[in-house]
Amino acid sequence: QAQLVESGGGLVQAGGSLRLSCAVSGRISNWYAMDWFRQAPGKAREFVGQIVWSDGSTYYANSVEGRCLISRDTAKNTVYLQMDSLKPDDTAVYYCAFASGPKGYDYWGQGTQVTVSS
Repeated sequence: QAQLVESGGGLVQAGGSLRLSCAVSGRISNWYAMDWFRQAPGKAREFVGQIVWSDGSTYYANSVEGRCLISRDTAKNTVYLQMDSLKPDDTAVYYCAFASGPKGYDYWGQGTQVTVSS
């Protein structure tokens, strides 16, 4: 069993930046990828980006491409989501998710609220 704990959310003005963290603890059998999702009130959960654990390759949704950067610290089993040039539309609860393979997610974090004021 493993746990994912997000942190770093908060209130920021439009144009500002935040860095979210997702720390993984517990037993992990195979590190495949860590993804970030977000869910705004009244909307479906949306994919934000992914980092492949083995080589650090990253992929981003079009909505955040160029404004977000996902990185990992393998020694700390932690993934980061750096978000810049934030917009009010980025307001959402942000979740990290762990995948041990390409077919789905094994664990989810509890979410961290990001609020961007105009």
